[in-house]
Amino acid sequence: MRARLADIAAYAGVSEATVSRVLNGKPGVAAATRESVLTALDVLGYDRPSRLRHKSAGLVGLVMPELTNPIFPAFAQVIESALARHDFTPVLCTQTPGGIHEDDYVQMLLDRSVSGIIYISGKHADTSSDPKRYTRLRDRGLPIVLVNGYVPGIDAPFISNDDVVSMEMSTSHLVHLGHTEIGLAIGPERYVPVIRKVQGFRASMSSLLGRHHIDELIAHAPFTVEGGAAAATRLAERGATAIICGSDLMALGAIRAIRSMGMRVPDDISVIGYDDSVLMGFTDPPMTTIRQSVLAMGDASVEALLDEIRGDPSPRTEYVFRPELVVRGSTGACRSR
Repeated sequence: MRARLADIAAYAGVSEATVSRVLNGKPGVAAATRESVLTALDVLGYDRPSRLRHKSAGLVGLVMPELTNPIFPAFAQVIESALARHDFTPVLCTQTPGGIHEDDYVQMLLDRSVSGIIYISGKHADTSSDPKRYTRLRDRGLPIVLVNGYVPGIDAPFISNDDVVSMEMSTSHLVHLGHTEIGLAIGPERYVPVIRKVQGFRASMSSLLGRHHIDELIAHAPFTVEGGAAAATRLAERGATAIICGSDLMALGAIRAIRSMGMRVPDDISVIGYDDSVLMGFTDPPMTTIRQSVLAMGDASVEALLDEIRGDPSPRTEYVFRPELVVRGSTGACRSR
């Protein structure tokens, strides 16, 4: 204990007697000094006495598809940090093919009396799913926030990336580089973000190039490396000189497929990703991609949920965040193939 008190006192710049008073909850210590001692405890790896630990304001469920796509851990980190600042404890629930269903996770969260739930790209993003699962939660008064997927009629705030603008940015960038045969490698058609990306792509190809019949330039596949490779192969065979992908994972798969066909990126085919996942600036070549406003969207989703919990609900609308095009080395001027 003497060594421990000495270490803490040295780090906090106070006397051992002061450390002892803080640890034992004694009065007569300034608030700033008390906070310095508690910080020293945390930094040096000592557990705070139970009486000095922050009390959780409650549990909040965080439901998302999976963690293999780097964009989802990025959202989870931002949201968990924001919740912790308000003394809420997040409960992370991730889904995998053949694993626990979203509804089963929600029942588990209800059994633990969570204060609310934030959904990232959940079933609300799937147009084939039943939205009543969310209306039932709202009917029982549970606050929820739905991110990246919109369903009319649900009594909850929605947070979304502007998928239409994302396609406008991507297509405009490629057109300015001289590309006219631009393909879109995108996920399954039933998802709201996919529907919006396709709409944005069609509108941009029409306004920028006068191209109205472009079905052959749209390839649907899973949001995976393998899905991106399959979609890119089809688009390359149809003469695409540039490919916009629905995720960074798909873009990595697209680059792999292009190289397997004996071509180079961006000399023969340019590739644009989506999300600006961690390490996309270190791929070969560095990935041009659309950056979602993960920090702003994550903070907004937490603030919206806290407003709901406090009984001061946010307006029932969709808050749409503008993305950013990050230009790197995977896009270049069009060359005749």
